[in-house]
Amino acid sequence: MFHWLEKNPFFFTVVLFVTVAFAGVIEALPQFAEKSRPAVGTKPYTILQLAGRHVYIKDSCNACHSQLIRPFKSETDRYGKYSISGEYAYDRPFLWGSKRTGPDLHRIGNYRTTDWHENHMWEPTSVVPGSIMPAYKHMFKNDADVETAYAEALTVKKVFGVPYDKPGMPKLGTLQDAEKEALDEAKKIAAQMKNADVKKAVEAGKIPEIVALIAYLNGMK
Repeated sequence: MFHWLEKNPFFFTVVLFVTVAFAGVIEALPQFAEKSRPAVGTKPYTILQLAGRHVYIKDSCNACHSQLIRPFKSETDRYGKYSISGEYAYDRPFLWGSKRTGPDLHRIGNYRTTDWHENHMWEPTSVVPGSIMPAYKHMFKNDADVETAYAEALTVKKVFGVPYDKPGMPKLGTLQDAEKEALDEAKKIAAQMKNADVKKAVEAGKIPEIVALIAYLNGMK
């Protein structure tokens, strides 16, 4: 058979291509499956973080900030380890982005604090001189939509099998349970903030958008 193939270049090429392609698939698929699984330490968003993600999308933060550190030295020198697919296992939709009017935010939770975010969103130039980012003072007044965040979490749990309520993962329970969990998380964040109106709102049982957004940004590690 091999002697026959050697005399027929076309068929030899086809057999060689099929063999190499098959070997490539056998080699690549297991690695792809492994890397597509949730990375170690990756958890579904809490309800408050999910509400903050909605604020992030609503106010088009993703139009100026990417969430993807590419595997290039210039990027890893600035932002740290490059992003891997398993870190986005619970992101729907992905917010990778391609435009960077501002810096990448994928790991911002590792190097920015609640206090920094509060000052930055209130008046960007107070912490980044010369910043062209607009102020987002309305976030300090508007209430986060916890109910919609809960509805999304419940949907992705039922439809996509996102492991809420499993050991070590965020809890869902009823809407009332979720609202209480979100408020408890919000109180911890508000305690680190200076804005008196935000503190009063949280004490009154409300969650301003800025608190939810900070919860989301703090969780990006």
